[in-house]
Amino acid sequence: MSDISKNSIEIQASAEDVRAVLFDIEKYPTWSKAITSVAVEAKDSHARATKVKVGVNAGVVKDNVVLDYDWSKAPDEVSFTFDDADLLTDMFGTFSIKDNGDETTTVSYELTVALSMPVPAMMRQKQERTTIDLTLAQLKEKVEA
Repeated sequence: MSDISKNSIEIQASAEDVRAVLFDIEKYPTWSKAITSVAVEAKDSHARATKVKVGVNAGVVKDNVVLDYDWSKAPDEVSFTFDDADLLTDMFGTFSIKDNGDETTTVSYELTVALSMPVPAMMRQKQERTTIDLTLAQLKEKVEA
């Protein structure tokens, strides 16, 4: 896997409010333009999604991806790893949530993908950063609304 792209954003809301939106994976298509569909295939004993089929439309990347979610560091972090896809050959991402103690929350998002077709690393990383920035901005808009 190549270098991880990442960025952060400060949201004017409590960490609990941010987590309520970020951890509700089934509702991602209602606020994330890159996620067109979500089908939860498995949940853990806390009713959190652990295997999810996601329709992705992020610039040049249009795919149906099965992701495995890891909640072992929740509520401060949730990550996902690649299980299967049509076009992608690997994917890893992490959302980290930091309560700033003043009714603001910093959310960091790390993402890296690998495609089945040759794409220059610079182009792939640019698309990753664009996806990260857009996702964080849309999360902020949804939570602060």
